[in-house]
Amino acid sequence: MLHEKILQTVTTVMIDALGVDEDEVAPEATLLGNLGAESIDLLDILFRLERKLGIKIQASDITVHIQGGIPDEVFGDENHIISAVGLAQLKKAMPQINTDVLAGKLQAEKVLSLFTVGNLVNMYDAKASV
Repeated sequence: MLHEKILQTVTTVMIDALGVDEDEVAPEATLLGNLGAESIDLLDILFRLERKLGIKIQASDITVHIQGGIPDEVFGDENHIISAVGLAQLKKAMPQINTDVLAGKLQAEKVLSLFTVGNLVNMYDAKASV
């Protein structure tokens, strides 16, 4: 039941913060790509969710979640391409990604663009169950 409440709250917040339609806020929709959020929007969304759910997640928490504590120099190479170790961690944090397609190509600066509504809901689910 808590998952459904979190999903509905995230959906409502996305609609209000980004001015998107409810059918656009699907679990597989990317925040920065499909929904058109920018960095400042993400901060606003997280603030609104904290007020509604009583669970605090900061933008830096998303980065930590995605990177899983792996040091930058291991997560990516000198050209800022995500390493095999980094891709394995990304697959844990964002199971929807296709690591075979991204191998050797994914730039570190593009990682957050893969983060979806479903990934955000999962983070709130995890925090709520602690």
